[in-house]
Amino acid sequence: MKIIPFPAERLINPEWTNVAAEKIISGQPKSTYKVLYTSKTEEFTAGIYECTAGKWKVSYAEDEFCTLIEGRLRMTSDKGDIQEFQAPDSFIIPSGFSGTWEPLSYLRKFFVIYEKTK
Repeated sequence: MKIIPFPAERLINPEWTNVAAEKIISGQPKSTYKVLYTSKTEEFTAGIYECTAGKWKVSYAEDEFCTLIEGRLRMTSDKGDIQEFQAPDSFIIPSGFSGTWEPLSYLRKFFVIYEKTK
């Protein structure tokens, strides 16, 4: 078994993707990510995610643990609850969360996702 390091530097030659137009509330956000680990069952993944500022709708079917390594983030639930995070904050987004993801600046995070497949 090999230990997987998580580099704190920005991704090298990332492939940026525009956030789906139907999800965007404001801005012209784009994102990129790199999965660094996937478990044998493929239920557990971990990696690095980066995105530009903007605001868009999100809905989580998975549980996600995040540690911000750069930037600021505001998340608002569909019920109107607002939470803000700033690097180096860590937090969990539980499956079933629905609302908005609003990076207030360029954002980078480590992520760990658990999603039951069956």
